[in-house]
Amino acid sequence: MSLLPLVIINPASGGNSTREAWPAIASDLATHFGAFNCAFTERPGEGRVLAARGAKDGRRLIIACGGDGTISEVANGILESGCGGDVELGILPSGTGGDFRRSLNIPARPADAARTLRMNRARQMDVGRATYLNHEGAEETRYFLGVASLGMSTDIIGRVKEKGSRSFPVAVSNWLSGKISFAAATVRSTFSSPGTEVIVQLDDAPERRLTVSNLCVANARYFGGGMKVAPMALLDDGRLDVIVIGDLGALKILANAHKLYRGTHLEMEQVHHAQARIVTARPARKNEEVAIEIDGELPGRLPARFEILPRALRVRC
Repeated sequence: MSLLPLVIINPASGGNSTREAWPAIASDLATHFGAFNCAFTERPGEGRVLAARGAKDGRRLIIACGGDGTISEVANGILESGCGGDVELGILPSGTGGDFRRSLNIPARPADAARTLRMNRARQMDVGRATYLNHEGAEETRYFLGVASLGMSTDIIGRVKEKGSRSFPVAVSNWLSGKISFAAATVRSTFSSPGTEVIVQLDDAPERRLTVSNLCVANARYFGGGMKVAPMALLDDGRLDVIVIGDLGALKILANAHKLYRGTHLEMEQVHHAQARIVTARPARKNEEVAIEIDGELPGRLPARFEILPRALRVRC
């Protein structure tokens, strides 16, 4: 007898709004999807543990309810279990950013997302794998579904996480509060984040020393609460899209911020796009700490290696 799908809920996602919204989300899921089991995370990283355990126990569909960080945790648990070929990842959005669901065209409304889970089939998609130094200075590896980056984005993510969504009433949608949170943090970070100097290598090409406002290594198209940073990225092409945004200066960044949301920034002279299977990056200056973000989380710093794992995960979408 097969086990019911497992829903892993992060009640703290969306500035704790998921905690209050869960009864309604659960009702929508039961109505439009069917029976399920659920488990709630109590601390960061627990989604990873619960997903790995569920996969090893024989769950064939594990659904992440939360934001991009929660989805990434659940995906990491499935992949680390060694059962990635047999388990499907489902997504029930309820967080601040919502970037990965945008890349998959998964609806934001729980009822519509529940119908997607019921009616659609699994799609095999690529996954990124990052190796870096964690906050204790030890080497660590994790998978990513969306985007890994360095530069101004790490400051933006830090500001959003520090503030959370406390400024918004529960009645305001996660989508709207997330958009405003990221936009406000972007404005503040633009004036406080200097250019970052790094040495980057794509596959076997020579290393290059770059000064960047931001450097993104993308599997999916969106990050930063709806910025279409990698408009040409495909989830099943076996390539990482590398977007280098040069040291533009605060005023030019703000004047062209709308292009990031539209995905038209690649036409700018100071923005460069390339593809690679493996990307390595390290600080240009010895002993300088350069933070990285991965799927909206801040797990550590350079040096880092990013590589693509083709068709490594099955996602229902």
